[in-house]
Amino acid sequence: MRSASTEHPSGERPQRPDAPARNTPLTALDRVPWGDIQDSTGSAAAIPQLLTGIAGGDADAARSALDDLRKRICQFGFVVEQATAATVPFLWELAKLPQVTCRAQIIRLLKNIADARQWESTAAVYPKLLNHRENPVVWERAARQAVRSRRGELGRLMADEDGEIARATTELARSLGA
Repeated sequence: MRSASTEHPSGERPQRPDAPARNTPLTALDRVPWGDIQDSTGSAAAIPQLLTGIAGGDADAARSALDDLRKRICQFGFVVEQATAATVPFLWELAKLPQVTCRAQIIRLLKNIADARQWESTAAVYPKLLNHRENPVVWERAARQAVRSRRGELGRLMADEDGEIARATTELARSLGA
């Protein structure tokens, strides 16, 4: 007795059930030691869940998750935290995914991070800040560098057919001097 063919019409091999999908967003989340770094609330352990909510949630859930994430990594739109630099690559990834409903807001958050100078400004007046074991000036610089390091993504986003995304990206490009 012959068994049915297991070939797929597309010619692709089926993935094992336990293998991650090739185009699944945020697959590198588990490579960051979130529980060992801090956001504005303490442990940054909740950040992966928030990023996943942005990626897969409906518009309201995504917006709510992004609002919570913003408070944790870029309070008031200008105070970054230790976890900010680690979060930035995932924000860039989400900003490029057409199914993400709050892409323009993500790009604006990236701009806020790129413009952040709160800790540097404070250290200019109170240099003792630089002597603390946890140095927020270093966090701020690392976060800005994380945004700048992906500026090659700007062209694609500026060309997006969604005018709000294109405008937000143009503003980010200006901040980055690109």
